[in-house]
Amino acid sequence: MSRMRERYEKEVVPALTKEFGYKNVMAVPKIQKVVVNMGLGEATSNAKLIEVGSAELASITGQKPVVRRAKKSIAAFKVRKGQPVGTSVTLRGERMYEFLDRLLAIALPRVRDFRGVSTKAFDGRGNYTLGVRDHFIFPEIDYAKTDEEARKLLQLMGMPFRTN
Repeated sequence: MSRMRERYEKEVVPALTKEFGYKNVMAVPKIQKVVVNMGLGEATSNAKLIEVGSAELASITGQKPVVRRAKKSIAAFKVRKGQPVGTSVTLRGERMYEFLDRLLAIALPRVRDFRGVSTKAFDGRGNYTLGVRDHFIFPEIDYAKTDEEARKLLQLMGMPFRTN
């Protein structure tokens, strides 16, 4: 059993029962699922980005993502109906609790100038939305460790460096 699930059962359920006066344990609110998605706007011009984004999301969540496709054509964004635009993963059960544990204990504290998450991100039905700008905060993603590795990576990706 994960740390987060254990904490929920031993600390959170009794605290919520005491505060809100639930008579039945089944009435206590619980997390049902966590949806992690990544929009890949540049994927409209470069199809390889879907594979890269999918691999990164798989390493972060531990589950293979589903490729999300555009529902409508939007000329201003150069998107056609059926074109891949992002990836998504729905986590439930143990994987969900493991991901939440890693998010709350490891990833969010790594955010620069972190002062907590917003309390205004609830939608009125008990759902919470959290947006993360960069995925550098997740330790599962391996990045280039030296300047030489980063330079070679960018060079192979097509970065036009000056020759001195």
